[in-house]
Amino acid sequence: MIRILIAEDMNMVRGALVALLNLEDDLEVVCEVERGDEIVDTALKHRPDVAIIDIDLPGVDGLSAAAQLREQLPQCRSLILTSLGRPGTLRRALAARVSGYLLKDAPPKELAAAVRRVAAGHRAVDPQLALAAWGESESPLTERETEVLRLAAEGAEAREIASLLRLSTGTVRNYLTTIVTKLNARNRVDAIRIAREAGWLL
Repeated sequence: MIRILIAEDMNMVRGALVALLNLEDDLEVVCEVERGDEIVDTALKHRPDVAIIDIDLPGVDGLSAAAQLREQLPQCRSLILTSLGRPGTLRRALAARVSGYLLKDAPPKELAAAVRRVAAGHRAVDPQLALAAWGESESPLTERETEVLRLAAEGAEAREIASLLRLSTGTVRNYLTTIVTKLNARNRVDAIRIAREAGWLL
């Protein structure tokens, strides 16, 4: 029997997943959580074989929680289930060394098959998404621009970034303007979103 943890903040979706998976003879949902910061403690208590984790969770996001789970309970494999069908998000998931990545609109049989595959020590990745990620373009940002944008994404202001990178505040502002232009973004926040979705800010 494959023991499963489900981490999903939408009650109806979580309930549907539990019902679907429990219909399978060899699968059993042993615990469920609705927050990312509940995953590790719950997993340590129930010792599931596979954790099905939504990316967008309150508390701690799914990818961060999957990375923590890998450290604390390496025998439990993570399968990311998400509505975010973006190649960049898949690249972030693979960088976090998750075992599987499936879209929420996949047929139920595909989910059960992915759980079995992941539990057996294999990878299970949505094939169309994998192809898209493989052919994804490289970042147009230089290494320095990426560094500036990463610090901005962490909440640092221009003056703080300048201090950390030993640059003038004016130079940092110029970098941020260039980044927004290169990414065809509306503003700095939009540039951060675009870069994250493309997988350029891991």
